[in-house]
Amino acid sequence: MNWIFLILGGLFEVGFTTCLSKAKETTGTTMYGWYLGFVVCLFASMGLLIKATQTLPMGTSYAVWTGIGAVGTVLIGIIFFKEPTDFWRLFFIFTLIASIVGLKAVSSH
Repeated sequence: MNWIFLILGGLFEVGFTTCLSKAKETTGTTMYGWYLGFVVCLFASMGLLIKATQTLPMGTSYAVWTGIGAVGTVLIGIIFFKEPTDFWRLFFIFTLIASIVGLKAVSSH
């Protein structure tokens, strides 16, 4: 169950980085809405990471959490913010995904 918490925490990390990106593109009430989303996602992400580390190793949990956040944020950037998709960028995203899967495979929990 704590792996599910960890994955959800990583997805909320993607949420808070996305909200931060959207907040800098807007002004007024809309900007504050994105900042509110940032805070909500930040608290959810950290809370789920804390919950996951109650039984999973801290090093593995943190690496997987940040990996999900990094990969997800890059994919959101490519899909929604039209960031570049050259070979090397995609290559290293896939190596990061392979590392996350590898950490899960060798974890004893």
